[in-house]
Amino acid sequence: MYRGRVWGVARDVVDLGDSQVVREYVAHTGAVAVIALDDEDRVLLLSQYRHPVRHVLWEPPAGLLDVPGEDPVRAAARELAEEADLVAGRWWRLVDFFTTPGGSSERITVFLARELSPVPDADRFVREDEEAAMVPEWVPLDEAVAGVLGDRFASPSTAVGVLAAAAARARGWDTLEAVTL
Repeated sequence: MYRGRVWGVARDVVDLGDSQVVREYVAHTGAVAVIALDDEDRVLLLSQYRHPVRHVLWEPPAGLLDVPGEDPVRAAARELAEEADLVAGRWWRLVDFFTTPGGSSERITVFLARELSPVPDADRFVREDEEAAMVPEWVPLDEAVAGVLGDRFASPSTAVGVLAAAAARARGWDTLEAVTL
């Protein structure tokens, strides 16, 4: 129906057996998010203005899968470097979720990143537009959980990622699937 710069709007005829219906939805490229935890179990959150909801939200480093077939963990590493000036020595897949399954095909894969170190100054990404104003904040994981449950952190990638990290920690981290770049 419509093709935008980042995503489009699709219209499908869905066969329900007894009837057919027309459904329109945002055809999304998919995305990744990174729960970056330091050695003190603090999660990195970034403030970012989100125009559709007219709010500044606290979110983990995150971004779109930029090219068809892009490896999600490589995209996550790219976003961590671009938005937080960090690289991670170890990666795990935390969780996958659909953000708004009634109106969008967007699927986000959330990764846990540990063994963090800074990106060398010469390799730092120049942030523009909304990303230029992002402010980083390291939040203890337990405080981040309280922030999700207390409505301080309303971003879905923050809520799902923080709660998944807390659940994984409660299980001794041994239920996670390690991934490599």
